[in-house]
Amino acid sequence: MLANFFNKTDNKWKPIVKQFEKVVGKDGVVRRKEELLTYECDGLTSYRQRPAVVVLPRTTEQVAEVVKICDRNSVKWVARGAGTGLSGGALPVEDCVLIVTARMKKILDIDLENQRITVEPGVINNWVTQAVSGAGFYYAPDPSSQIICSIGGNVAENSGGVHCLKYGVTTNHVIGLKIVIPDGSIVDLGGMVPEMPGYDLTGLFVGSEGTIGIATEITLRILKTPESICVVLADFSSIEEAAVSVAGIIGSGIIPAGMEIMDNLSINAVEDVVATGCYPRDAGAILLVELDGLEVEVAANKKRVGEICRDNGARNVTSANDPETRSKMWKGRKAAFAAAGHISPDYFVQDGVIPRTQLASVLKEINALSDRYGYRIANVFHAGDGNLHPLILYDNSVEGALETVEEIGGEILKLCVKAGGSISGEHGIGSDKNCFMPDMFSDTDLETMKWVRQVFNPKGLANPGKVFPTPRTCGESAKAHQKGKFKDAEVL
Repeated sequence: MLANFFNKTDNKWKPIVKQFEKVVGKDGVVRRKEELLTYECDGLTSYRQRPAVVVLPRTTEQVAEVVKICDRNSVKWVARGAGTGLSGGALPVEDCVLIVTARMKKILDIDLENQRITVEPGVINNWVTQAVSGAGFYYAPDPSSQIICSIGGNVAENSGGVHCLKYGVTTNHVIGLKIVIPDGSIVDLGGMVPEMPGYDLTGLFVGSEGTIGIATEITLRILKTPESICVVLADFSSIEEAAVSVAGIIGSGIIPAGMEIMDNLSINAVEDVVATGCYPRDAGAILLVELDGLEVEVAANKKRVGEICRDNGARNVTSANDPETRSKMWKGRKAAFAAAGHISPDYFVQDGVIPRTQLASVLKEINALSDRYGYRIANVFHAGDGNLHPLILYDNSVEGALETVEEIGGEILKLCVKAGGSISGEHGIGSDKNCFMPDMFSDTDLETMKWVRQVFNPKGLANPGKVFPTPRTCGESAKAHQKGKFKDAEVL
């Protein structure tokens, strides 16, 4: 057990914990075994590992001191925000320190004139828009978990959301960063203007999944609220018809703010849970299209989108311009992942990307996988940019179910790569998909990426085992967990 390990190493952890307590106070260090349960996984609950210690800093300086202590003692550490990630990016590793930024939740500066806002990493995504909406601004990246996910986690995973089709993902909205690198140094990246000379280290950091440092201050770009916003909802007899409509809309030159598809299984799940009343239960699929811009532009695009959907078999096309009805139309889509829990004890979500023109054919192959393996798959996805979110429904209490579901997920990712896409659009690689990186990148590609990580993280202490393949990855991690090979941390 870990307690014996401590004894064999002359109680190595006790003096380290005391050092942490001097930096963040006793209330900023979590040590008891039962309290550590809260932190043993992120949103990917299939993998679990208790950290040895959890530290809760409140300032950049405290983060830096905690990291320096880890560096001096060669202790592995993992950064964590709100714990909503879906790829195991914040999964603790054995005998590690988990550095949680949830207490760092201040909005530091709002500069409306220059359309930017500076926040700490624990600030919730939705708080950013709330802070500036009264002045007619908003923050575009909007993950479905935006009411609970933190900006620090969004930066680490390069999160997207409904509006990423037109406005891009997190990296397109981060202007500058203050970060703590793995030796404890505090570094400023980017600046207060969008374009800075030199290497784009801000772009490098966003999406690095905690492998090269921790963001402690983040300067974001905010946008002016559009003059007009309209949501079009079309329902179809089949998901293939909806997919063809997506290609038709983009092909016509219209770039919607967001474009989402939900299949019949997802439709009924959300109607059972949130009862929007907007989604016809007998539809094979629905397509949600949000249009924004000048009033005359939105009116013309709404008409054209309706025509394209009807030409591709839409049974009904409705639209809404008022905020209340628009919110109602989006409510079901935002609740889709949570609603999956109503129809299945467990679900495993994937995050592959394919070209829009391949949507219909890849969805057919996903349905074929569902039939072959005998597991239901609910499809919810950002249709405009081809970001699939298939939810594989299963019961984890059934022996071998998780391994089978992981195998299905792997097959879906391989389909995406084969179609010319990617193994992740916004959830990141983390612990879940690192074994599939060689399907997408050559050995030379991966080695080059590791060189970059090595520059910032030469000792390999920051979030080890993530992003790149290791001997224990994906299905092997799940099997190790189920066989009890992951050790629990004892009380220190």
